[in-house]
Amino acid sequence: MRNFLTQFVLCAAVSGLLTGCAGLSGGESSWSRFEREHVFVAAKYPEGNWKPAAYTFEDVWFHTADGTRLNGWYAPCENPAAVVLLAHGNAGNVTNVAPLLKRLRDQHHVSVLAFDYRGYGKSEGRPDEPGILEDARAARSWLAKRANVDERDIVLMGQSLGGGVAVNLAAHDGARGLVLISTFTSLPDVAGHHWPIVPAGWFMHNRLESISKIDKYDGPLLQVHGDKDRIIPIGQGEKLFARAHEPKRFVVSHGADHNDPLPVEFDGALDEFLASLRPAKVLPQPKRWHAAGAGG
Repeated sequence: MRNFLTQFVLCAAVSGLLTGCAGLSGGESSWSRFEREHVFVAAKYPEGNWKPAAYTFEDVWFHTADGTRLNGWYAPCENPAAVVLLAHGNAGNVTNVAPLLKRLRDQHHVSVLAFDYRGYGKSEGRPDEPGILEDARAARSWLAKRANVDERDIVLMGQSLGGGVAVNLAAHDGARGLVLISTFTSLPDVAGHHWPIVPAGWFMHNRLESISKIDKYDGPLLQVHGDKDRIIPIGQGEKLFARAHEPKRFVVSHGADHNDPLPVEFDGALDEFLASLRPAKVLPQPKRWHAAGAGG
C-alpha cells in the first residue's frame, strides 16, 4: 500500500494534478497506465482452465460496434426461466465464472452468456470504461439473437466491476431484471475506501458512477453482498440499493468476503426473483442456428 501511495502522490505532483505523469512510450500517461492496470486486472488466454471437465459450454465469438472481436461462453437451457447476460468482475477472465454459469443453468434453468471484456481471455483489444460498456451492448445483442428474445427481455447480472457495467446498461436501455453481486457505488468511491487520505477520485478516468445511474432503471432489482467484504464494503451496496426503485430485494451474505461463494440464500432469492418478472415477449422463430463451436 505504501508503494501505491508513493507512486500516486509523485504522479499527481509531477502532472500538476491534471493528466498524470508523462509516460516514456508517448501516448498513455504513467498515471493512466497505472490506473488501467489496477482497475482491469485482465487474465489473457491461455491463463485459466479453458476445458473444465465438469462443464460443457458453447465457445462463442462476436464483434462490437467498433470492430473489436470478443469471446464468451454460452450455457443454453431448454425452455429457460430467463435469459441472462453475466458480466464478471475486474480480475481473471470468463473461466473464473464457470461454476456460476453451471449453477445458473442447472439449478435455476436459465440460458446464460458470460463474456470477456476487451483485453480479457481470448477477447481482442485493451479495456477501458467506454470499451467495456460497448462490449456489454454487443454481448447483449448477440445473446438476444441467439436466444430469440428482445434485448430488453434479458436479465442483466453483474459481479463487482460487472455490476457497474450492468447498471449502466439497465439505466440506459432497460432490462427484464437486474441482479447485482458485490457491487460498488462508483470506482472513485472504491478507491477512496482503500486510500482515504489520497483524493484518487479526482484523477480517475474510469469511474462507473452507478450511484448516479441506478435510479434511471425502473425494473426489478436483486442485490447480494457479503457483510465482511473488504474490497467493496457492504455500505456501498446498501447505498446503491437505497437509490434504486422498487421492486427490490437485498440479500446479506453473512460472514462473506468479496470473492467468497454466493450463499445458499441467493438461490432461493433468485428463483423468487425470476418467478416475479414480467413475461418475456415471444418472438418469431428465426432460421436454424449454427453454433460457432464448443468449448469446455
